Amino acid sequence: MDEPTDDEEQAKPASAKPTTRMKRRRYAPIKIANQIPMKRRREIEKALGEVGETPKKWSRNEGTKNHNFLKKRIKPGTIRHLEYDLLDVEIGESWPIPVSVIHGSRPGPVVTLLGAVHGDELVGPLALTYLCGPNFIGEDRVIDHNVLAGTIRIVPITNLPGYRRRSRYFPDGRDLNRSFPGKPDSNTTSRVAHGLWTQIISGSDYIVDLHTAAKGRTNIPQIRANLAHPSSNRTARAFGIETILDSEGPRGSLRRVANDTDIACITFEGGGSDEANPESVQISMYGIINLLRSLRMIPGYPSKPRFRILASGSVWIRSDQGGLLDVLAPAGSFVEEGEIVATVTDPEVPGESHDMTSPIRGLLISTATHPFVNSGSPIGHLLPVRRGVSTLMRRLDEEGCLIVSGSDGDPPWREDEDIEDIAVFGEWSGGSPDAEWGPSESAEGAEGDG
Repeated sequence: MDEPTDDEEQAKPASAKPTTRMKRRRYAPIKIANQIPMKRRREIEKALGEVGETPKKWSRNEGTKNHNFLKKRIKPGTIRHLEYDLLDVEIGESWPIPVSVIHGSRPGPVVTLLGAVHGDELVGPLALTYLCGPNFIGEDRVIDHNVLAGTIRIVPITNLPGYRRRSRYFPDGRDLNRSFPGKPDSNTTSRVAHGLWTQIISGSDYIVDLHTAAKGRTNIPQIRANLAHPSSNRTARAFGIETILDSEGPRGSLRRVANDTDIACITFEGGGSDEANPESVQISMYGIINLLRSLRMIPGYPSKPRFRILASGSVWIRSDQGGLLDVLAPAGSFVEEGEIVATVTDPEVPGESHDMTSPIRGLLISTATHPFVNSGSPIGHLLPVRRGVSTLMRRLDEEGCLIVSGSDGDPPWREDEDIEDIAVFGEWSGGSPDAEWGPSESAEGAEGDG
């Protein structure tokens, strides 16, 4: 990859149009920077080369048909608000969840949007509730059923009992996003997962699953996707934000099971649990609309960021003391090697504090929010950035935090060849981006990736 020196960057006039540091390339295949491990790079390059043809079921030659969903026939150009029972019971709680279906007047793909698969993660419910409202759906709105190509299914609250109890888990203590595709005769969570998979999810072409960080931490807005899965790779890029983590997803996760059946699926992460993070809500809505435009389901050109960070590994910042944590560099900060990112104090030892420093230059994609730490506790999740530093720094605010696309208005439309891909090499400790925050992925109830 060709990259100008910092002196060459500084020599450019302020009015000059930014130019890509990558060699010029066309949409397919897209070249991947050499610092991604060779085996993974080959898998991703193969995925990017598999453009694929439009499936016959999307063919406009056959005209638009009714959308059969939950034993209902939904006519073209129709908006329907339905209910789906998570459990099929005659007595007891069936947990009916709302599902909105917008079936367009033209043929196209089926896109399913899910929120609150973890019940205490509120960015998804907020964003999807807004998208279901009259400001976004209806005649002459962004999503106009009269001109929509394809079908959109919106499920704002997937884990209804967890949502009502303000809990990540189902009432039986299990994680819905470790239970797919589920079984009809197993435990409660597995039965719910089986119903969701067979009735709502499996008929999809694209899935966007909206999440936040689990308790005790917060994430910057980011996408997680298996970049070696062709349609998921395209979907991740189409979302239009800067940070993309290459991850297959834990066993039993919706993303991993969907990819195994060749359904494109990405996970959006932004903010933390039990909070309404306005920036993450806005960015997730922006990304969904971007995706719909990229799929040519709705009119308009998708917005694209100046650069993308494609990460296959990370570095952890840990406390080497126990006590109370004070984070000085919030999630989204670009930090230098040796920079103080947090301090730890102990009220039982007044007047003494210890500084936590960054081991390398990079972007903090997640930081701890729980004040109690022990020696070894993770306090920051860092993507080491060696290439594209000047490009990234031009998108920092006055406090040194990344301004994520969609948080400050739509960026301009760009050709893919004008977007710089900044690769971050390595591997995920514990097998997933979030494994170090909690128990291993194999443990029951682990709070890992997604």
